[in-house]
Amino acid sequence: MFNFILHNWDVFLTGVFMMRYVSLLILAISMIVTSATFAQDTREQVDFPPMMQEHMMANMRDHLLAIQTITQQLSLHQFDAAADTAEHRLGMSAMDTHGSSHMGKLMPKGMAVIGTNMHHAASRFALAAKDAEIDGGLEKAFGALSEVMQQCVACHTGYKIHK
Repeated sequence: MFNFILHNWDVFLTGVFMMRYVSLLILAISMIVTSATFAQDTREQVDFPPMMQEHMMANMRDHLLAIQTITQQLSLHQFDAAADTAEHRLGMSAMDTHGSSHMGKLMPKGMAVIGTNMHHAASRFALAAKDAEIDGGLEKAFGALSEVMQQCVACHTGYKIHK
């Protein structure tokens, strides 16, 4: 065994260092997961009547599905389809179908502002996606989609509707 290590020192060192690297990586990930698990949830609790809570959850699931559909459409260079999906399921055109007028009345002001900003950002994305159809550039489209997702992150970071 010692003779093998001596003749294959570079392979042995690579393996040793790789094992150490993987071990440190696993340790770091477990520390992050552990600290996140025990971190106190400081999000503001928003209490909706049960029917409205279910409606809000259904809307958010549809938003997530819409974003997945949009990213798939962008990957296939279906820019007009991505624009239509964004506008009709997330954009300003979608506010009535999502019941924004009655939902917004029960939201904290900050949450309502974030929601409105998300709808505006989705409509801006729809324009950027249509432009990508013309100029072939995905950078502006993905930048605009990122602005939509920033609103999702802001809302989910600041508010919760489940206890």
